[in-house]
Amino acid sequence: MKIVSAEFIKSATNPGNYPPAEAPEIAFAGRSNVGKSSLINVLVNRRSLVRTSATPGRTQLLNFFTINERFSLVDLPGYGFAKVPLAVKKAWGPMMRTYLEVRETLKGVVFILDIRRIPREEDIQLLDWLEEFGVPTIPVITKIDKLNRSQRDKHVKQIAEATGLPRDAFSLFSAQTREGAAEIWERIEDALNA
Repeated sequence: MKIVSAEFIKSATNPGNYPPAEAPEIAFAGRSNVGKSSLINVLVNRRSLVRTSATPGRTQLLNFFTINERFSLVDLPGYGFAKVPLAVKKAWGPMMRTYLEVRETLKGVVFILDIRRIPREEDIQLLDWLEEFGVPTIPVITKIDKLNRSQRDKHVKQIAEATGLPRDAFSLFSAQTREGAAEIWERIEDALNA
């Protein structure tokens, strides 16, 4: 997809302050420090549409962006080990679950995992919610440039086993080389057109 425009709309915490549900939406979700911001920035061909940070857990709200005035991209809060106040951590689960459950324009979620990490309880919980609410899922494994070919295959196999998803369900991505970006766009297009 050729990106002509990518603009921030607003941040929200609950359905009362989501933007109007007019355009189809694709959300991006993953553990803190999984490379979510880098993935989004590469896909939309912007250096810093989404802020990347050395400190995990910076995204603490649902951030809505409009892409080509055709669909909305929603950056969901990172979850996991981030050093954030306990009250914020506790709010994340309900905030994400509510969004996944009630947002009728949601067409799919790009579910992001780091190739070097075995999925943990929160990752499996998110997958369970996506299945429960019937949200199409685009599983992406990031940071593939960090491992050589044989390590890569071994780690992808472990991630597939931990999630219960088939190996070929995953798109592999590197923000450094941009490998996988075209394939992820194709899968987003399919979700938008479904």
